[in-house]
Amino acid sequence: MFSITRERGAPIRLGASVEADGVHFAVFSAHADRIELCLFDPAGIQESQRLPLPGRTEDGVHFGFVPGLAPGAPYGLRAHGPFAPHEGHRFDASKLLVDPYATRLDRPFLYHPWLAAPPERRIDTAPLVPRAVVEDLSRDARPLPFAKPGFTYELPVRAFSQMRSDLPQRLRGTLAALAEPASLEHLTRLGVETVELMPLAAAIDERHLSALGLTNAWGYNPIPHGAPDPRLVPGGWPEVRRVVDALHARGIRVLLDVVLNHSGESDRYGPTLSYRGLDNKTYYAASPDDPDALVNDTGTGNTFALWREPVARMALDALKNWVEIGGIDGFRYDLGTVLGRTPDGFRPDAPLLQMIAEDAVLKDRVHIAEPWDIGPGGYQVGAFPKPFLEWQDRFRDDIRRFWRGDAGTASALATRLSGSPDLFDPKTRVPSDGVNFIDAHDGFTLRDLVSYETKHNGANGEGNRDGHGDNHSWNNGAEGLTRDPGILERRRRDVRALLATLFVARGNPMIVAGDELGRTQGGNNNAYAQDNETFWIDWSAADEELIAFTARLQRLRRALPPLSLDRFLTGETVEGETDVVWLRADGGEMGPEDWADGNRALVGLRLAGGSEAAIVYLNRGWQPLDIRVPEPDAGRSVWLELLSDRPEAEPRPFDIGQVLTLGARSVAILREK
Repeated sequence: MFSITRERGAPIRLGASVEADGVHFAVFSAHADRIELCLFDPAGIQESQRLPLPGRTEDGVHFGFVPGLAPGAPYGLRAHGPFAPHEGHRFDASKLLVDPYATRLDRPFLYHPWLAAPPERRIDTAPLVPRAVVEDLSRDARPLPFAKPGFTYELPVRAFSQMRSDLPQRLRGTLAALAEPASLEHLTRLGVETVELMPLAAAIDERHLSALGLTNAWGYNPIPHGAPDPRLVPGGWPEVRRVVDALHARGIRVLLDVVLNHSGESDRYGPTLSYRGLDNKTYYAASPDDPDALVNDTGTGNTFALWREPVARMALDALKNWVEIGGIDGFRYDLGTVLGRTPDGFRPDAPLLQMIAEDAVLKDRVHIAEPWDIGPGGYQVGAFPKPFLEWQDRFRDDIRRFWRGDAGTASALATRLSGSPDLFDPKTRVPSDGVNFIDAHDGFTLRDLVSYETKHNGANGEGNRDGHGDNHSWNNGAEGLTRDPGILERRRRDVRALLATLFVARGNPMIVAGDELGRTQGGNNNAYAQDNETFWIDWSAADEELIAFTARLQRLRRALPPLSLDRFLTGETVEGETDVVWLRADGGEMGPEDWADGNRALVGLRLAGGSEAAIVYLNRGWQPLDIRVPEPDAGRSVWLELLSDRPEAEPRPFDIGQVLTLGARSVAILREK
């Protein structure tokens, strides 16, 4: 049997800290009467002891030292205090709680209604809750030096490898599969500069999915925030470190999608698993008039009160785990506006945003905000402070609308190709502060975008009411699956044109894993509940020609500096040349009447770049166009680098006297050197 003492004082770090002769525990709760440390037998089955944490600091940290306890010990917590929802308190000692600072769990979370049972039922939830495991972890990981993300590949870990037959069966669906040669070679072939992993933190399914027999495939429902999910990362932190090192060895940065805006405990009717049971009133934002009514700026039932120091500190420490232990190079912040929320609304100088910017471990990492949530004033694109970069949904929508054929969208296309100076202040920002994308994990896949006019989410069990209703999509003549060769060819051309548009725009281009090989979700634009073949990548059906085309776009972007210069296109003179000239088919410069033409199908642009220039034409029309390419500067020649309607064509010299025939629904890229 173990004893517990307060003689060592409060530890520096919350959670379980291993010392030479035992383990120090510390947990925050400003409102609990007392907190018990629950120890279990080595198998984590039987609760063997409950030891009240004897120490308590003035700022609400409960602590104690257990002599003789060693790494590998499973444990949990119980918090005693009032169950008074009208005051914001939900203490219930019958609920076993997971340490918010846990770094390892002995099993995954599984939802059960008993996890939300009222305290008067006195249901001990220990049989249903994972145990945290004491670990003695090295914090010597070294991320790569800071750089902007460049070509980014959003990657759902399980879906990426679950159906890949050239990987060992035991690794499929896990993070470890990314370190296998087949995975690394695919990323290297594409020229990926940054992998953005979808969430890895231990998560629980939403309660309604359990009733429907579905599971969450995305992982945006975490508890706790600094421990890998045993289903995705069965090898724990050593597996994270090994995979990150393998990607680093290929020169690929690793970002992690983190969900610091809420927890998987949902609304007042959700399960009590950690934060709610430890200090509901501190961790969660609530209505000033009703402490039991949680603020729902996230759409998940709860919102962390990140302006409060203990909550912000929990989020900051979780981020530092991923960097110091796992070597992660940076983060993408789900519903990032919540990170800047205060009782007065969003503020660029909110506590957590400042803490990230000033922290010695985090300040030089990559930080990308999804700059919106569903709360009041939630859309904050362009408003985040340094060092934050931002996802760019206006790019997504305007590019889709142009290629769909919407009237009057040529100017919007030009603005997005220019790096979006209307959204990012050119005095303080640069195009690489934005992450451009045509699609992301939430929405249609790239192939489905040109194959479906409406969403088809019936399998999610919500009567097709979930997911975005306005997707700016089109189907090219038939809804979904078809054998019509003409429709299939039009879809292939549209996908190539969309990808080419993404890679010629100023900013960081991002695609979702599977975009490059023709992945479909059957028209489901909210596949979070489809942990099955709907969401998994079908490698057996991969479009090898499209993979090669995507890789070629990235090679061209890196080899042709005007495509990736990090300055907004403004029409100003740079190094003796106008940085951009917008072109008509006859070679002349577009004028006001051209921009005012709502049916304009062609937009051309010449991009200056010092010793080289790039010329790009985008034809959304349904007919080929004959184009006169402007004469190059003296001493330069022109090479035709790419025609998206003929992806197999190799670069070739272009005789400036000839006419360039640009196919329908296609993009051309020429190099002037």
